[in-house]
Amino acid sequence: MSKVSHNIEEQLRSELFDGMTIAAGGFGLCGIPSTLIDIIRDSGVKDLTVVSNNLAIDGVGLGRLLEGGQISRVLASYIGENKLFMEQYLSGAVDVEFVPQGTLAERMRAGGAGIAAFYTRTGVGTEIAKGKPTAEFNGETYLMERAIEADVALVHAYTSDIQGNLRYRLAARNFNPVVAQCGKVTFAEAEHIVDRGELGPDDIHTPSVFIHHLTQALIPNEIEQVINRPRPEALQEV
Repeated sequence: MSKVSHNIEEQLRSELFDGMTIAAGGFGLCGIPSTLIDIIRDSGVKDLTVVSNNLAIDGVGLGRLLEGGQISRVLASYIGENKLFMEQYLSGAVDVEFVPQGTLAERMRAGGAGIAAFYTRTGVGTEIAKGKPTAEFNGETYLMERAIEADVALVHAYTSDIQGNLRYRLAARNFNPVVAQCGKVTFAEAEHIVDRGELGPDDIHTPSVFIHHLTQALIPNEIEQVINRPRPEALQEV
C-alpha cells in the first residue's frame, strides 16, 4: 500500500492542535524535515512543545516556528547556534528542559517501544536530576527518565519506497529513526521516492510500520558551517 500523500498539507494540518507535542529529527541543519516544518509554520498552530536535539539556526527549520512565537516549550540537548532561541530562553518566553543527548534519544526510543520509563546514571547529582525518582542498582544510583511520546513526529529521509520504508544518508540519520518511532502519527519527507522493492531489507533504517504519511522533500538541504581544507598546492606555495 502506498503511503505517498498527494495532499500532505491537508493531512498534516488535520493532526495539528494548539498545545500539542511535536518531535522533529535533525542535528543542526543536518537531516531536518524543512518541508513539513513549513506546513506547521503556515498553519498558525501555537503553544507547541517541541522535542528535538536543537532548533537549527535563525530562520531555518524549527527556527521558523520560533520566529512566529509558536513554540512555548522545548526539550533539547543544547541551544546550539540559534540566537533567537537563546534570547527567548533567557527572557523566559520559552520554557526549556535540557536533556542529555543520549537520554533524549533513549526517551524517544522508549516511547516508540512502549516502555514507560527507564533508569540511567546520566544526570545523577546534577540539575538534570531535580524532582526525578532515583533507585540503586548494584551499589550505584540511577535516575529514572520517562519516555517521550509525541502527538506528531516529523522526519527527513534520503530515500523512501512508496510504502514508507526509509533510508537516511550518513550523518543525516542522527535522531530521525527514534523520532519516527515516538510519534503517534509520523510524517516523513524524502529526497528520493522509489517503487516498492527497490530498497533491500538490509538497506532500510526505519521500517514502514512507523510511517503514516510520506511526501517529497521540496526544500533543498542547507549547510550550517563550511570548513575547507587548504589545497595541497597552496600549502606548497606557503
